[in-house]
Amino acid sequence: MTEAAGEAATRVFADHRELLFSVVYAMLASVADTEDVLQETWLSWAARVGEGSDEIRHPRAYLVRIAVNQALARRAAINRRRETYVGPWLPEPLVTDTPQLTEDASEGALRAESVSMAVLVVLETLTPLERAVFVLHEVFGYPHTDIAEILGRTPASIRQLAHRAREHVHARRPRYRADPHTQRRVTEKLVAAQADGDLAGLLELLAPDVAFWSDGGGKRRAALRPIHGREKVARLLTGENLLNDVPDFGVGYRFVNGDPAALIFSAGAPFAVLVLDIDPATDRIRGIYAVSNPDKLTRIEAGQRPTRG
Repeated sequence: MTEAAGEAATRVFADHRELLFSVVYAMLASVADTEDVLQETWLSWAARVGEGSDEIRHPRAYLVRIAVNQALARRAAINRRRETYVGPWLPEPLVTDTPQLTEDASEGALRAESVSMAVLVVLETLTPLERAVFVLHEVFGYPHTDIAEILGRTPASIRQLAHRAREHVHARRPRYRADPHTQRRVTEKLVAAQADGDLAGLLELLAPDVAFWSDGGGKRRAALRPIHGREKVARLLTGENLLNDVPDFGVGYRFVNGDPAALIFSAGAPFAVLVLDIDPATDRIRGIYAVSNPDKLTRIEAGQRPTRG
């Protein structure tokens, strides 16, 4: 590959990197695995350009096809890791200072509604192919014919996969979400009630069928299965053992996967990310997602420190 060709290949890949990251993360919900897939995609792209053959007429389509199929191949390794994972597995949170998770809004990349923690948990119940089709069609607006070409399938089979995935997601995930101001307000109330051990206050915030998911990865204390029911969740959140695990408690409020959320700190270091799923009709909490596995918190930037203790 000539120097000029190498620079051109790098520029094209950089122009599409945000889109590729968004697509692959929505398929894998792991930043580390997403970065690995992007590296593999870059190597395939550079090798293809370096062959010096005919110019690729549609670089974006070519790169997306490589990335999606690399992500599908990686699902097998992820599923093997999940078999020995301790307790519930939650997506690796994307923590930002603003709700926009990508600079290229025109791509519709990482739309908050479609990559929220709650939706990603539902997407984990799809097959890898169903998830790929759902992400490409529902999140990024790819036509079925284009997806068929990307995945090497017929348009008819893609339409069937899309219908099955959409019905599955909509059956398990309400189509409406709370507005950001309500999300922030209720999150602050929950954190304050938990810190004060206010059981009555927590019961008022929680929906009767609330579910609590905690992901410690076997490295921090966490429930080994989801906890269901308002009374059980409230007692868990106000338990002395849970509060004692966080000395020198501090909290900061940021956006996690596009939603207002709380970052919990212990002695100034990230301890957990807390994301709520709120019923917009009642402002009650129907889901709590707590990620405390330290391996999933390493990418929280140094500037994202607690705002109060």
